[in-house]
Amino acid sequence: MAGQRETEDQRAPGARTVKRVTLRDVARAAGVSHQTVSRAINGKGEIDPGTQQRVLDVARQLRYRPSRFGRGLVRPDVVSVGLIVPDVVNPFFPEFVAGVIAAADERDWQVLVASTENDRSRELALVRSLGQQVDALVGYISHPDAQLEPYVGSVPLVLVDRGLDSSQHALVHIDTAAGIRAGTQHLIDRGHRRIGMIDCECVTAPTLRRRTFLAVVGEHALPVDEDWIVMGEQSPDGGAAAFEALRAAHPDLTAVVAFNDLVAIGALRAARRLGVQVPDDCALVGYDGLSVVDLVDPPLTTLHLDKRRLGELAVHQVDRLLAGEQPPPIVLTPSLRVRGTT
Repeated sequence: MAGQRETEDQRAPGARTVKRVTLRDVARAAGVSHQTVSRAINGKGEIDPGTQQRVLDVARQLRYRPSRFGRGLVRPDVVSVGLIVPDVVNPFFPEFVAGVIAAADERDWQVLVASTENDRSRELALVRSLGQQVDALVGYISHPDAQLEPYVGSVPLVLVDRGLDSSQHALVHIDTAAGIRAGTQHLIDRGHRRIGMIDCECVTAPTLRRRTFLAVVGEHALPVDEDWIVMGEQSPDGGAAAFEALRAAHPDLTAVVAFNDLVAIGALRAARRLGVQVPDDCALVGYDGLSVVDLVDPPLTTLHLDKRRLGELAVHQVDRLLAGEQPPPIVLTPSLRVRGTT
């Protein structure tokens, strides 16, 4: 799968008829009893680890999905997708969820949504519990495959915003590095030489933004290093505090690349309080392309990501998994939208 990818504008196919593989089918293929298959898939820990892994491998190859009829769902013939997101309050994710639901509706599928509430320790338990109720999973999951496999079992899984070579599951990859590079290069092209960054904790790629930022400024031999990067919380208040810290450490700062739009909006507020004119005294670039960026004054220059399309592509990958395919990664790249802050 590594090295293969599909373009982000590929159209999703229509609904497919899904042939359900039974637990006894898996047992016959693996050469074990159906009780052993049940224990292996439910993670009971009462069988040899090698046997459990063999059963899980066979179940995945056959696309076995536990029956939902016995769990009280009245329409076992309807495909259901479990969706795991980090935060339903962050305005990025409702648009993504809306894209998943819209694409599922086109196929007459159901969607169950769960949130980790930005608590990484909740991921694996949600994968297991939700995976027992649905036909496939889509999620922002940071745990590596070795830790994830005992929890996901044979349920088809699409991972969002993971590295192209980081998983054996289906992927929808966001090319964040290309976005940060485009935003930083835009500021350099505008003549800025003292550029700071507001970074935030990120479980999926914790150092990607800063590494890309430092690489670009290094290519232009700018007087910028790690000291020009300040960590902040993923909120307007976090962006405001980080901007004030950056400005205090580097009064000659003329531009800032922010972790996301919420952080950038906070930085814009802080600049106004400090009497810093944006973009005349300090330019500002956000990331995500939230709808609110058009409402701030001046409107925010941002790396726009089509969040609804991201959700649609995730469902497209589910469609192909349920059809018995192993689809290559799909890559979605942010696009620079220049507005009033640069």
